[in-house]
Amino acid sequence: MKKTERINLIMRYINNRAHFTIAEIQREFKISRATAIRDITEIQALGFPLTTELGRGGGYSVLQNQYLPAVRFTPEELKAIFISFIASKNSQLPYLQNRRSITEKLIGIASQTQQDELIELNHIVLFENTNPANPNLLELDDAAPPELNQLISLAVRDKHLRLTYELSPGWPQLMDVFLLHIFNSNAQWLAEVYDLDTDEFRYLPVETLRDSAISEQKMKWSEQEILSKKRLRARESNLVVKLDATGIRRFKRMHPPGIVLSLTGMFQSSGIFNVQLDVSDVETLAYYADWLLFLGQGVAYERIPDELRMILEERAAQLKFP
Repeated sequence: MKKTERINLIMRYINNRAHFTIAEIQREFKISRATAIRDITEIQALGFPLTTELGRGGGYSVLQNQYLPAVRFTPEELKAIFISFIASKNSQLPYLQNRRSITEKLIGIASQTQQDELIELNHIVLFENTNPANPNLLELDDAAPPELNQLISLAVRDKHLRLTYELSPGWPQLMDVFLLHIFNSNAQWLAEVYDLDTDEFRYLPVETLRDSAISEQKMKWSEQEILSKKRLRARESNLVVKLDATGIRRFKRMHPPGIVLSLTGMFQSSGIFNVQLDVSDVETLAYYADWLLFLGQGVAYERIPDELRMILEERAAQLKFP
């Protein structure tokens, strides 16, 4: 990304925030601390109204949030937004009920020519699970779990939450957790949490949660300490697997809930994931053996428990040919 383009994007980024830090700019734009400081200094020299806040939690405050002119979309940007809406038609998304009003506003700011192009795009471009006989952009084909919106709304304010987890009807469990991520895996929304009572990282189906609220208890560990625990346990995982392009495609078709694939090559040509398996759970080991065989021949094991290796070798020995 060119410097001028990056400066403009950073200005847009901070214009929509009342407060930000250099670390946030580094993460968002993937630049060094020195580059981030130089960019902010240059933005200040352009007259952008920022004030510096000293101290451990310091950063910058924006004196006003309407310094930049109103955003205007180019035809290509408008198409990009519209296409993303088409792609999401059959997805379980949060705030799904707002999509109709957003779409109407997008069409409303488009010229007549752009409107015609957008309508035509809706007929031409189809995504997985779309019904070609009824490709109406405004239909609400699928709904996310009712608790998803509430969970997201709370998490953007405070990640230390109190959840009611009810895996089986009539058996609710009150949990004090630190929320790490909310993600969709195999058409199911999951909350990745650190259970502050049991000192465990867990993946909870959002559909099993209710009555979410910000916790009133005192945190036993800081966010940085929790993230350090997660990194340490990832390094200690007993199954570490590298995938080629074929393996990645099959991984996306099917994988156990909670596994996160990190893409390591250009054009999604390679990836890696890690799992901590309970080697005493025979059923889970058998499931993983079958799934790993499904991923294909481009699977490379950096680390694998002996118990799982033995099952894979038995599976290979049992193959019979006519």
